[in-house]
Amino acid sequence: MTQTYTAPAGTSIGHVHLKVSDLDRALAFYCGILGLQQTQRYGAEAAFVAAGGYHHHIGLNTWHSKGQPPAPLDTAGLYHLALLYPTRADLGRVLVQLDKHGIQLDGAADHGVSQALYLRDPDQNGVELYWDRPAAEWPRDAEGRLSMNNSRLDLNALRALAN
Repeated sequence: MTQTYTAPAGTSIGHVHLKVSDLDRALAFYCGILGLQQTQRYGAEAAFVAAGGYHHHIGLNTWHSKGQPPAPLDTAGLYHLALLYPTRADLGRVLVQLDKHGIQLDGAADHGVSQALYLRDPDQNGVELYWDRPAAEWPRDAEGRLSMNNSRLDLNALRALAN
């Protein structure tokens, strides 16, 4: 009997690479609003952005998408990318940044394990900005399984942490 392969603990998503229609507009959003840093640029066609000195968390390119409309909502593809913030206060600070730039949220939720903000980038790609609670605080059912939920997130309380 062969054993099923299990990815090792510590495996994580290293980066996501997005097709965008306008590289400068995408960089203005991911760097100018979300605060990521451009780490590499390949002319007018591609760039990498990251936080904290990492080589890249997000790749952006126009190789097949320059000047094209967003992908239709009702097709297969990326639902959203998620950026994990180290503290709840950091999530509050990025919320204030979104407010300052007039970026509308698609939604916000307290999932028990995390608190999340949902929005769209200029190419209508879904973006989740979130903070994870410590694992010891994650809600669990009587059998010890995760019991995530979709509760209301108090945005004003989150904004208050930004100061």
